[in-house]
Amino acid sequence: MKALNTFDTELRRNLLILFTAGLLFWSSLSSLLPTLPLYIDDGGASKQEIGIVMGSFAIGLLLFRPMLGRLADERGRKIVLLIGTIVAAIAPFGYLATQSIGLLILVRIFHGISVAAFTTGYSALIADLAPAETRGEIIGYMTLATPLGLAIGPALGGYLEATSGYGILFLVSAELGFFALLGIVQVMNPPVQTQEQTEAEDRNYWQILNSPQVRVPTIVMLLVGLSIGAVHTFVSLFLKSSQVDFNGGLFFTASAIASFSIRVFAGKASDRFGRGLFITFGILCYVLALILLWQAHSPMVFLLAAIAEGAGGGTLISMMIVMMADRSLPEERGQIFALCIAGLDLGIAIAAPLLGIIAEQVGYRDMFGYGAAITSVALVIFVTQSSKNLSNSLRFALGLAPDVYALKNLKIRSEEI
Repeated sequence: MKALNTFDTELRRNLLILFTAGLLFWSSLSSLLPTLPLYIDDGGASKQEIGIVMGSFAIGLLLFRPMLGRLADERGRKIVLLIGTIVAAIAPFGYLATQSIGLLILVRIFHGISVAAFTTGYSALIADLAPAETRGEIIGYMTLATPLGLAIGPALGGYLEATSGYGILFLVSAELGFFALLGIVQVMNPPVQTQEQTEAEDRNYWQILNSPQVRVPTIVMLLVGLSIGAVHTFVSLFLKSSQVDFNGGLFFTASAIASFSIRVFAGKASDRFGRGLFITFGILCYVLALILLWQAHSPMVFLLAAIAEGAGGGTLISMMIVMMADRSLPEERGQIFALCIAGLDLGIAIAAPLLGIIAEQVGYRDMFGYGAAITSVALVIFVTQSSKNLSNSLRFALGLAPDVYALKNLKIRSEEI
């Protein structure tokens, strides 16, 4: 990673600690991905109840992310990172204490705060530290903590559930969150760098959300969130019901490996070819993954679906973060990240109960078919609405034109005028 070699020793140390904390955090969270639906199912819950419990995780994200985004801008990124890791260390004890649907919903909402805080602070801090010319490369590498954690966590969680039971699983999940907290305590907390006073600094959330550079990515993330929620909530149960010899934990591990592999070069390539091309590719991968799940009858097809899903996440989410960093001032970056990613949160929140109802009616297989159609709508919206007009949007989405909403391009256009 050549860009990292240009940083001073203290900054490299800070990034290394931050990366390690991210790895531990995502390992803690994802250890419950393939196992928690089974834990709820063992308690006698219906498909719809499983969907409601799993989906309530996103309620915590939606309720608290706007406040946490503003807190990150006003008080610094470290405070929200501390909140995220503290919640990650506490929440697993809540699952251990009960199998009551009502109480599990409350625990799941509380657990959702961890992701709202950690992802907002992590993304904003890295965007602050990364130079604009190598922003894609730095963010691409630093966000590798997510797929690595998503590779380790499900495999670890599945193994612990099978060999030691749910009690040890929840204890290990809490311990990983605690070690992430110890790492964040050591992270330096640089002040948010502000630029000259602008009208953008006075915008409220609704004004920011209504701006085209934020509105369209948020809608795209909302629709893709439906697909992510469907996969993460129901793929283990689908595998169980289909009796295909393919472990749910292996599905998420294969997905994470694919996500890791593509991020290694996608971030740096986006600095050269633009963010739009990779966002388009990411959405296409999600469409393909859902189509494969819709048609899956063998372990190989499930494996291909996992790879496609991982490739989608590895490009779309990281490149969306980079694109929003390109489009935001440091003093409102936390809020803009919070709003854009809140679209993803809302999609996940809707996905579990909504698609759980569909799964009750038509089965898991056709539910994934509906998900493929919804994600195709996200692709159409991005390709046609991501820039100032249809022509520019299409060119940007195909990597043939720069992002007109990026601050450096807005500055060039204003100077030309």
